[in-house]
Amino acid sequence: MKLIHIDTLKSLPKYKQIVLSIENAISEKRLKRGDKLPSINKIALEFSLSRDTVMLAYEDLKKRGIVYARLGKGYYIKSEEYILEQRIFLLFDEFNSFKEDLYNSFKETMGSSAQIDIFFHYFSLDVFKKLVTENNGHYSKYVIMPTTLKGVADVIKTLPKNDVYILDQTSEELKGYPSIHQNFVSDMYKALEKGEPKLRKYHKLILIFPAFKQPPGMQQGFIHFCKDHTFTYEIIPDFENHSIESGEAYVIPNDRHLVNVIEQARVQHLKIGKDVGIISYNDIPLKKVVGNGITTISTDFNAMGRLLAEMIVLQKKENIENASSLIVRGSL
Repeated sequence: MKLIHIDTLKSLPKYKQIVLSIENAISEKRLKRGDKLPSINKIALEFSLSRDTVMLAYEDLKKRGIVYARLGKGYYIKSEEYILEQRIFLLFDEFNSFKEDLYNSFKETMGSSAQIDIFFHYFSLDVFKKLVTENNGHYSKYVIMPTTLKGVADVIKTLPKNDVYILDQTSEELKGYPSIHQNFVSDMYKALEKGEPKLRKYHKLILIFPAFKQPPGMQQGFIHFCKDHTFTYEIIPDFENHSIESGEAYVIPNDRHLVNVIEQARVQHLKIGKDVGIISYNDIPLKKVVGNGITTISTDFNAMGRLLAEMIVLQKKENIENASSLIVRGSL
C-alpha cells in the first residue's frame, strides 16, 4: 500500500496531506519504530511538489516527536510508543443535556490523544453539506450524526470511507459504515411492552411525533406495539391547541411538548400518573424530580460516547446497537 497520498482536488495544504498520510500509516501499523521515510527529493519528484513543501511536513512531524532526522541519512520513525493525536470532526444535529453527556464521555475516553472539534447542522441539509465539504480532508476521523436528513448519504460518501463513523441514527444507505446507534423500532416496542401493565389503566395511547426531527422508527415501534397489544392509539404532530381527556397516556419524544402536556394537565386539574400518563424520551436529571418523576425511554448516552471512542482507538469497524430501557417513575 502506498505510504503517501496527495489529492490535488482537496483544499487541505499538500504538506498537511503528507503529515496525515504518515500519521495514518503509524496508526495502521504500516510504519514502525526505526522505519525510514521516503526522501524529501523522492516525494517532491513523485508528486511534483517543492522540496520546501515536503520539508515543512517532515519538520512538523519532527517537532511533535513523531520522527527524527539522522544527518545525511534522512528521516525515521522515532517511537511506536508515541501516542498519535487524532483530529476528529464531530458533527451533531443539536446540543442538549444528553448530547452533552455523550460528548463528555467520548472526550474523556479519547483522552489527551485526540483533538475534537464539534459542529452542529441543526437539521439543515445545506449546513450539513457546507460543514462536511469545508472540512473534508482536514481530519483523521469523521463522526457524523445524520439524523433523518434526506440526502446526507451522498454527502457522507464524499469523505474517506475508512475514516467515517455514524452516530445515534443509521440507515440502509449508511450500513456500510461503522456505527454506534439506537434501534428506535425495537427500543420503543420493548419499552412499551415493559410498561404495558401500567399502560392498561389508560384507554388511549397518544404519540406526539413531529416527524421533521424524530426518527421514523419511533413511530413504527409505537404502531406495532399498539396493534399487537390491542391499544387504541393516535399520532399527532404537536400539542398546540390540544386538550387532554382523562384516561389518555402520552408518549413524548420532544421535551417542549412534554412541558406543554404537563402545563395543560395542571390547567385541567388532571393528576399526572393517575388521570393522564406520560412517557418521555431521553432521560435527564430534571425528569427524576419533576412532579413524582417522569417515566422515560432512554438510551445510555455515556455508554454511546465511550463505545464510539473505543471503536476509534481500537480501529474497530462494527455496527453496535446502544442499549435502551424504560425507566418507570410516577408519571405512569
